[in-house]
This record gives sequence, C-alpha cells and structure tokens, in this order.
Amino acid sequence: MSRAAAQDGVRCMWMRGGTSKGGYFLAEDLPEDRDGFLLRVMGSPDPRQIDGMGGGDPLTSKIAVVKRSERPSVDIDYLFLQVFVDEPIVTDAQNCGNILAGVGPFAIERGLIEAEDGQTEVRIFMENTGQIATAKIATPDRRVTYAGEARIDGVPGTAAAVPITFADTAGSSCGALLPTGHAVDVIEGIECTLIDNGMPCVVMLASDLGIEGSETPDTLEAHGELKAKLEAIRLKAGPMMNLGDVAKKSVPKMTMVSPARAGGAISTRTFIPHRCHDAIGVLGAVSVATACLLPGGPAAKLAVVPDGNEKLISVEHPTGEMSVVATVRDGVVTDAAVLRTARKLFDGYVFA
Repeated sequence: MSRAAAQDGVRCMWMRGGTSKGGYFLAEDLPEDRDGFLLRVMGSPDPRQIDGMGGGDPLTSKIAVVKRSERPSVDIDYLFLQVFVDEPIVTDAQNCGNILAGVGPFAIERGLIEAEDGQTEVRIFMENTGQIATAKIATPDRRVTYAGEARIDGVPGTAAAVPITFADTAGSSCGALLPTGHAVDVIEGIECTLIDNGMPCVVMLASDLGIEGSETPDTLEAHGELKAKLEAIRLKAGPMMNLGDVAKKSVPKMTMVSPARAGGAISTRTFIPHRCHDAIGVLGAVSVATACLLPGGPAAKLAVVPDGNEKLISVEHPTGEMSVVATVRDGVVTDAAVLRTARKLFDGYVFA
C-alpha cells in the first residue's frame, strides 16, 4: 500500500445495497496493494473490525469495484470482493446481488453514465461470473434519488425501488446449473441439490439435519454439531461443484429448507458459509427458487409453486422474504428478476 493511500485517503462511497453494506470504489482509485488496503479499510482480521469500517459481520464487510465498460451493449463492469471479518482474506469467488443494487446509482453519481430523465437503465457486467444484470435506477430530473416507497425485508423504512433482472446466470461459477448433472446428490448421508443459478448453493432439507428450520440465526450459530455437519458437506460439495478446495472460500452457501410459514413458497436458513445469514442473498434466493422447480430435489418436495410460465416464488428467510420472478420456457428457467433498494451513506475518502 502506498504512503499516499494511507495518509491522504482513497475516494470511496459507502452504501447500503439491499440487505448488505460496503464500500464502492472506482477501479482506477484503488492502490496497487488492493487486498492489503481493503483489509486495513475494513479492520480485518478482527471479530469486531474495530479499527476499520466493517461492522463485524460478513454482510457489512463487502466491496464493489466499478469501472466504465468497454464491452458492447454494457455500461459498467462490476467486481465484487468479500472481505473476511476474522481472517486476512479478500475473495472474488462469488457475486453479490445485494451490493449490486448500489452499483447503478454509484456509477451515475461518479459520472460514468449519463442519467435519463425519470429512470435510467444500467447494464452491468458482473466480472466475478461473466454475467450481465440490468438495473433500473430512479433518476427524476436526471439525478439519482434514494427516496421512494419500496420496502424490502431486512431493511427498515422505504427507499427508491431498484428492480434487477438477471439472465443467463445458470452455471456462472460452476459451469452448469447442476454441476454434477443430478437434482439430488447424497453427501454425508444427506440428500443435497448442488446448484448454481448465479450463486453456488447446497440445498438440503432442514429436517434431515435435525432442525425445524424456524430457529433464529443465533440459535443455529450456537449449534456446534450442525455447523460441523454443514462444513463436512460443504468441503465435499466444493470439488463436486467444480469449485475445488473450498476450505478458505466463501462458496458454496449452505441452505436448509423447510415448509413456508408465512404464505411463501419455501422457508430457508442459510450459512454463508460459516455464519447464519439474517436473510438470504439475492443470487442465493435465485438459486433456491430454481431448486424449487427441480422435480425430485429436496426443495421441490416442500415448495408451493404457482402455475404458469412466470412464477412468483417467495423465499422466506429469518427476517422476512425475497420474491423471485422466474421465467420458465420449455422447463428451463431463462431469467429471474428481484426487487432491491439502495441508499448512499457517505461520500468522501477512506483511510488505511
């Protein structure tokens, strides 16, 4: 890390994106020692991240790196980085659809895109997986607004809606929607769906792991036997999903499903991978919603799925639900859309 970056700071915008929070940087502003710099910015490794901007939780220790795209029909290139809380690790092994919600507003505010009057559509190339998402940003009078009436579970209050459509996400990290070719694989005696529709996930029945699936995240995090079992499954699932040795990776996510309790399609509890998520990630929800449509899979045994080619699948989680609109053609999920919100928290310089 350069002395200038440490003493003079680096331009940064801190934003809430969906149910996550983190720093948004222009690629050109980051120093050569990017990972070392970001560890210092977040205050990692430290469970409290007391000497940095992180909030002591994986959901608040995230980074977006953004630049103007040179790709045809694409506006912005977005690289997501997960900064581990208590280990000196910065990884690009996954996407983040929550932090993605802030990329469009950030790009407009930084002048990478010219805003339209009313609404600006931003096509975003997700560098982590090579896929494209389209976000619609509220821009009355050609200015980004964060005020609005949209609500998402896990975030208090309301904000401007950020609808995001994902296309061609199947196999974005693993090479195929079902990297083993099966809707069901048995690992450590547990039936699992190994799936990647934007986020590599292992989907299992909560009951098979000895829980109801309605427990709080704190209760599940204190369940040592459950966590050991999940990690044993995860370590074996990694190579099967073409992810290699995942001991130090943040994927795959581990999702336990149970019957819906609030009128949704299915209920979830997700480890990401070692902490129990207070909600569920955007692309994780897309993968789980897709798993609900796989005959014979654990999720499909429990899911309440509507008829028709456009299926609204409400994925329940500890703090509410996330609705995924999946378009199905000839039995294949062709695209999925979710509703997120974002809010700018500060714009200035961060020091390492």
